[in-house]
Amino acid sequence: MPKVTVDGQEIEVPAGATVLQACELAGKEIPRFCYHERLSIAGNCRMCLVEVKPGPPKPQASCALPATEGQEIRTDSEMVKTAREGVMEFLLINHPLDCPICDQGGECDLQDQAMAYGRGGSRYHENKRAVMSKNMGPLIKTIMTRCIHCTRCVRFSEEVAGVDEIGALYRGEDMQITTYLEQAAKHELSANVIDLCPVGALTSGPYAYESRPWELKKTLGIDVSDAVGSNIRIDSRGREVLRVLPRINDDVNEEWISDKARYQVDGLTRRRLDKVFLRKSGKLVESTWDDAFKKIAKAKPGKAIAAIAGDMVDCETMFAAKALLKASGSSLIESRQTGMDYDVSSLAGVNFNSSFAGIEEADAILIIGSHVRWEAPLVNVRIRKAVKRGAKVFLVGPEWDTTYKAEFLGSDVGILGNLPAHVQDALKGAEKPAVIIGGAGLVAGAHGAALRIAHDFGMVKDGWNGFNVLHFSAARMGALMLGFAQKGGMADIVKAGPKVVLALGADEVDFTKFPDALKVYIGHHGDKGAHAADIILPASAYTEKPGTYVNTEGRVQMADKAIFAPGDAREDWTILRALADSLGVSVGFDSYHELRSAMTAEVPSLGNEGEIADYGALPAAPAGSAPSGEISGYPVKDFYLTNSIARSSAVMQQCSDELLNGDMLKEAAE
Repeated sequence: MPKVTVDGQEIEVPAGATVLQACELAGKEIPRFCYHERLSIAGNCRMCLVEVKPGPPKPQASCALPATEGQEIRTDSEMVKTAREGVMEFLLINHPLDCPICDQGGECDLQDQAMAYGRGGSRYHENKRAVMSKNMGPLIKTIMTRCIHCTRCVRFSEEVAGVDEIGALYRGEDMQITTYLEQAAKHELSANVIDLCPVGALTSGPYAYESRPWELKKTLGIDVSDAVGSNIRIDSRGREVLRVLPRINDDVNEEWISDKARYQVDGLTRRRLDKVFLRKSGKLVESTWDDAFKKIAKAKPGKAIAAIAGDMVDCETMFAAKALLKASGSSLIESRQTGMDYDVSSLAGVNFNSSFAGIEEADAILIIGSHVRWEAPLVNVRIRKAVKRGAKVFLVGPEWDTTYKAEFLGSDVGILGNLPAHVQDALKGAEKPAVIIGGAGLVAGAHGAALRIAHDFGMVKDGWNGFNVLHFSAARMGALMLGFAQKGGMADIVKAGPKVVLALGADEVDFTKFPDALKVYIGHHGDKGAHAADIILPASAYTEKPGTYVNTEGRVQMADKAIFAPGDAREDWTILRALADSLGVSVGFDSYHELRSAMTAEVPSLGNEGEIADYGALPAAPAGSAPSGEISGYPVKDFYLTNSIARSSAVMQQCSDELLNGDMLKEAAE
């Protein structure tokens, strides 16, 4: 480890570190625009200039200069100060005076660094250049006259997302950042370039002119649009969520989030359930909580009551529902609402055991029945990193654009009983082989075959477990930890013929299979579940309640309450607690604190925030686990419309229309 001196302070830096990183280790702030920790080094902006001895008597770009033994680095000399002022003066030659109307105002790197490192005046009086703004789709608003050519957006698209959609045209002062052929950026992570842009060239289209950052209340939350459990920051004003931004968590989402996680939040104010409704003469009419509870109690369900959890439900809601049913003498609980049925006796057999960070180290990956790019875009980013390191990827299922080199083996799951020789050789020769099975693979009955492959090819060894199940529902692992699943799945609940069915935000259930049951929908949007319900009890969305979520790798995470629910809507657990009184049973808790205490007493792992739960050893493969059949499609048909909030979002509907279904952008004249 080389030793360097930074402004008279001697420090030891890791081998391979740059001078910029060495300065940061010494506690010195180095201004930068093009440099980013997760992108390749470009050295475009020259803002990070420092003085280095031994070396030429001129400032050098610290982001691209390796730190070597004996270097003397100055970040505060007159040469450095003058050089930074000159760079800033050049950057501002063509930058428009847009700050009062720019959406980046208050969060702008250029503003901050111009104040800290600029001259305070300019010696240039030529006319500023102007650049036509580009069409980058419904999410990204472009004002390219502000662009300073840092190329962060270009490098993100190529290196992280793996989609070469953004690039540079021309040279010198004529250079322009654009999407080739003026097409929209169509990948699932496109809006992350908004966070990366250090100026106001790329800003959020749906959020344009909505508010200033100092007006917003910032709340720590967890994304529920998929099972990755991305860490997010919910920015709200009053009773409305205005935007969602990513939080840094290297183990989960690094510092990216999907476009759906970011932009589905406008759906929180549309098609909301904020009143109690009862179905009378075939029509839903507005009612009261008392009337609704009396009608449920009048059904006298006793043991014949079932609860079905939706995809975005928190653990506290499921625990409260389970406690209510247990007190009623029922065990009819299920979270796999679409009818999936797989062995949940060992949670290690249904978990993403490699962890998201760990899958980057895999050197051979077999993916069975998973459209990873739509089901978990940030896991696809991790697999892409593994491929960059030399991993071979093989897929079973219909073809999709992977963004990395991969081989599709066809859609017949029978191939898992006798993998092609080159696939077997790759898995046998791999130091860290892995298998990932998705929802389509579970539906096709390939779970047992995937377990057999994991055992046969030595995917479980000291320090490595390569067996992974990739869920796409935020509530799934929490539900399985709470035992919110029947051995026979939804089929057993249908067979039991319950008198009352509680649908906890469950919108994908086939309610026609319960023709004689009283269907009670406890949820926040007037979606499919509400249309089929006899009674609607308005509940809170994920931004309107505190809650515990477990992602697909078994990591327990907690979210805070950002805003209050609209109208008469209440937090889900309070509705279930009141329902218990109406049914004359005791659930054992009267407050959120008591509920959490009871939940963590039953499942201690749910109290270990930020930690991956220990599910024990991987189960053995069941006998006769040679599958047969075809994977005809994937569960996610439209990336932008996978849940009730997204389906209520005007932005997500526009993305679906324009980016997936090819609808032309409507011009004003039309």
